[in-house]
Amino acid sequence: MKKHEHIVSWVVPGSIAEELEIGAGDKLLAVDGHEIEDIFDYQFYTEDEEIVLLIEKPDGEQWELEIEKEADEDLGIRFGQGLMDEYRSCCNKCIFCFIDQMPEGMRDTLYFKDDDSRLSFLQGNYVTLTNMSGHDIERIIRYRLEPINISFQTTNPELRCRMLHNRFAGDALKKVDMLYQGGIEMNGQIVLCKGVNDGEELERSIRDLTAYLPLLKSVSVVPVGLTKFRSGLYPLEPFTKEDAKEVLGIIHRWQEKIYQEYGLHFIHAGDEWYLLAGEEVPEEERYDGYLQLENGVGMLRLLFQEFSEGYEALEGDGRAEELSIATGKLAYPYLCRMAEKITEKFPDVHIHVYCIRNDFFGERITVSGLITGQDLMAQLKGMELGSRLLIPCNMLKTDEDVFLDDYTVEQVSDALQVPVHIVKSSGQDLIGSILGTDGKQTVHGDGL
Repeated sequence: MKKHEHIVSWVVPGSIAEELEIGAGDKLLAVDGHEIEDIFDYQFYTEDEEIVLLIEKPDGEQWELEIEKEADEDLGIRFGQGLMDEYRSCCNKCIFCFIDQMPEGMRDTLYFKDDDSRLSFLQGNYVTLTNMSGHDIERIIRYRLEPINISFQTTNPELRCRMLHNRFAGDALKKVDMLYQGGIEMNGQIVLCKGVNDGEELERSIRDLTAYLPLLKSVSVVPVGLTKFRSGLYPLEPFTKEDAKEVLGIIHRWQEKIYQEYGLHFIHAGDEWYLLAGEEVPEEERYDGYLQLENGVGMLRLLFQEFSEGYEALEGDGRAEELSIATGKLAYPYLCRMAEKITEKFPDVHIHVYCIRNDFFGERITVSGLITGQDLMAQLKGMELGSRLLIPCNMLKTDEDVFLDDYTVEQVSDALQVPVHIVKSSGQDLIGSILGTDGKQTVHGDGL
């Protein structure tokens, strides 16, 4: 297939495309004479009320179609790839890469390293900028593809080259200046590695990044995730409780300074730091509207806040049930507190909360999103589970009842002989799941 030819996968019934007899197998060659690189070009050039499509039929005949429509009206053309282009894989060899720390034998998609700025805009992925050309920067600015999420790691160019194992990684930081000058909003992250980019290097990075305020809305600092599969990789050490307290001290000091000047906290610590330090996560106001939830920043506070709001509206009753909740080490103490609150108003509802140790990846992995089906089955076998087992939706593949290790929810239900209920992410969803008022279906194994 030639470059910039996009094959139509299907058309929406009753759409403009169907009326014009565009069909599956046709190729889109151009819009208003412009070659289409990807979905962003397509959306930009098809927004106008009057457009001209160049379509090539399967027999090679080319049709030039003049279209009059409402502004922003969808043509109804669908393509096989969401981006209308191949995903760009990562060209770095980062010393902290989680994918390099996974065991063999997992599904292929888990080993793909993306570093695509378009996915940053569409899905919130973080990118290193090393794959981006000047042309990419120009398109981001032209199409206002914001916010862009950037993995900084450090603002020290030489250190960044070493951390990403890419001799161009330091120069890539200059692209941040271009985005800033183009008025593009950004968020950032720093994956902190002990003895590498912490301490004075972290201080330097925070200080340098404040120069991009207010367009750089937030920067998260998260600890490197270390699995047990690190043979042959860079020798990284886990952070200790004392290390975590030092990191939090740096972040909190900068938060105070920046808040006084800009009215936002800007630099944020991932929830794992507070667990490791034995400290309570900050109050809601410190998270500036939860800009980095997907990066594990403020998830526990938001969950507890939503739970508390929903809890206040509850009126207790005499319902009786015994059930269980499985979670990771990070959220475990908070789930215990919420379960205790429920039993204050519903004394006959007995809740067992189980902390699942991550034997699959290693005990240093504490988030519930990386718990596997086999760890659930092994650690809950023979435990008091009651009438239902509740698990958070982030344990599963998006829109599928499949764990990271390809065990299904049904298989877990079969092994444990208990219906499994998948809980959405909010605190209100948790209340509804515990009390059985959310109307969601549980997954049953054979014979249950």
